[in-house]
Amino acid sequence: MPATLNASKTRTALRTSARISLEMLLVVLMIAVVLWILGQMWSVIWPLVIALLLTTLTWPVTRFLRRHGWHPTLAASVVTVLFLLIAAGTVVLIAVPVASQSGELATGVGNGIKQLRDWAAGPPLNIGDDQVSKALDTAAARIQSSVGSIVTATLTGVGTVVNGLVTTVLALFLMFFFLKDGPRFLPWLTRQLPGRLAKDVPALATHSWDTLGSFVRSQAFVGLLDAVFIGLGLWIVGVPLVLPLAVLTFVSAFIPIIGALFAGFVAVLIALVSNGPTDALIVLAIIVAVQQLEGNVFQPMVQSRGLGLHAGVILLAVTLGGSLAGIVGSLLAVPVAALIAVIWNYLREQLSDPSREPEPGGPDTGATVPAKKPA
Repeated sequence: MPATLNASKTRTALRTSARISLEMLLVVLMIAVVLWILGQMWSVIWPLVIALLLTTLTWPVTRFLRRHGWHPTLAASVVTVLFLLIAAGTVVLIAVPVASQSGELATGVGNGIKQLRDWAAGPPLNIGDDQVSKALDTAAARIQSSVGSIVTATLTGVGTVVNGLVTTVLALFLMFFFLKDGPRFLPWLTRQLPGRLAKDVPALATHSWDTLGSFVRSQAFVGLLDAVFIGLGLWIVGVPLVLPLAVLTFVSAFIPIIGALFAGFVAVLIALVSNGPTDALIVLAIIVAVQQLEGNVFQPMVQSRGLGLHAGVILLAVTLGGSLAGIVGSLLAVPVAALIAVIWNYLREQLSDPSREPEPGGPDTGATVPAKKPA
């Protein structure tokens, strides 16, 4: 005879499922409200995030100076000025060689366009000059009909540049204050919080700081690998401006997806206008191979060791962040995932029951020695 469902157990299961579902909905609603508040405060949060990432990169030097007797203000000022000089030097290292060879590059671009037109005029495309002129006239007509949209987009781009400059300046000032007063923040925060929060919040802040430092160091290491391998490939092929392109590759590594595409596009373009299409295809193959090796091997391995995250989790986090918030989401996906893992592990430790030692002579239940409660 087949077993029948117990009415009492069924009602209990349904009530439990409904209660858990309601609690989950409340948690999701709370998360949505928090994200909405963060979105409203993004103009302040974004410079703060950049300042924290820059601080994790420059703090080891500041800590070294402070341990050797430097005043906090002097150490923070020297490190900030040194960082600005390095950033300016990087820009000069890229801009000066490009400017010195701008004439050759312009000639190469013109020759490349002429070669492209000659290739398009032959088989199998057989595109004549009249067709090219017609296409140019059509493009000009479309541009004239879209003047309003172009002006709007230009003004938006100018506003974006201005906002970027304001964000950069604000982030640099915040970085200076973090370097100068950072060690005093946790003691001050401990005095402001009541009860157990005075212990838990500083502990989480310390773990989060270590996690951010691991992220920045691992990203810098991956960018260095990209710069070395791509620069070596460009040098072997004989592409000019190898050093500026390698520096550009390293800097672009901190901007996922778009940074790699931009650096690769610049390298292929320079190879095309200086060495011809064959070398440009070779450079493209080198860049694709290095990017695939970096994205599927180096970055997941390095970040999974430094952040305590599985390589698959990192790949999924970057994909999800890019789909939700574009470039910014891709940039922040890995550190946010690592911070969530830190918070989850800490809460799990605090909420778990300590195991108990079996009584002498009693039955062995498989329990272990009581775990020491984390401080």
